[in-house]
Amino acid sequence: DHRFSRAATTDPGAPKLTHITPPPGSLFTMDPPDHTRLRSLVAGQFTTRRVRNLTSRIQEITDGLIDEMEEQGPPTDLNQALAFPMPITVICELLGVPFADRHRFRQWSDAVVSLTKHTEEEMMAERMAMAGYMKELIDAKRAEPGDDLVSALITAHDDKGSLNEIELIIMAMTLLVAGHETTVSMIGACVLSVLRDPEQRKLVVEQPERVNALVEELLRINPIGDGGPLRITLTDVEVGGTVIPAGSAVMAAICSANRDTSKFADPETINPGRTENQHLAFGYGVHHCLGAPLARVELNIALTTLFHRLPMLELATDVDTLRMKSGMMVHGLETLPVTW
Repeated sequence: DHRFSRAATTDPGAPKLTHITPPPGSLFTMDPPDHTRLRSLVAGQFTTRRVRNLTSRIQEITDGLIDEMEEQGPPTDLNQALAFPMPITVICELLGVPFADRHRFRQWSDAVVSLTKHTEEEMMAERMAMAGYMKELIDAKRAEPGDDLVSALITAHDDKGSLNEIELIIMAMTLLVAGHETTVSMIGACVLSVLRDPEQRKLVVEQPERVNALVEELLRINPIGDGGPLRITLTDVEVGGTVIPAGSAVMAAICSANRDTSKFADPETINPGRTENQHLAFGYGVHHCLGAPLARVELNIALTTLFHRLPMLELATDVDTLRMKSGMMVHGLETLPVTW
């Protein structure tokens, strides 16, 4: 609905979720046609066919991480052992970003998706540090380009003028953060859901062909955040008999939609046998998540490999002691202690 704008969130004085106004030039803060222009530059990297070609590499990375888990022995924090390093390795390789710098990405990413966890000064400092890092990486790849997405974006900037320098830097930052942050949190949530449900665990082990359907249910029932990204009304809009004034902040209640009793029978139950599961975990429309095919494959491989390799996997603590992160746009477990 073009009466609701993402780009308007960058206007001075516009309502905002965090201490600082989001930067312009990001896929998250653009409307068509600028959004269409930038999205088209990277959409081909995240198609189902492209991701299918990455599957063997994702499997290799996952196997290597579980090898390390077995070598070090239990207990371990699954967030640190698998949920974080697997998707960050994948997106680093796809973008051409050095994995050796991953410890810096965690700190920067936290600041980017922070609501109230960081001060305004902390958020600005971390974002500027990340932008500086990306500028140095882009300069290095201009001198020695590779077969990666950042090098392709540099070509789109230098040779074709398809995006400007600021858009180039912010695009690299956006893809790095969005390419791992939500998947890290979702791997933990999905593993916890399966650990708590013997029927789903049995399905993962005995019916791997049904894991894709299970993943869709786990995406539906485990909210990645409290709602869709903020939009601003460009005009007065009537919704459900209520007039929302122009210039208002609006969020789509994704969590509520995914448990809508008019759409999903018994919505609180994980049911991989649903014949209709049009959930909104990845959004909808022009801003539908670019990385959805990649995230689905990563979740499938993480679940099937983990429970096949470690059939005795279980929580190493009482479930009531687990805590979710607070003050962040993205939900996620602080830790996920497991043993086997």
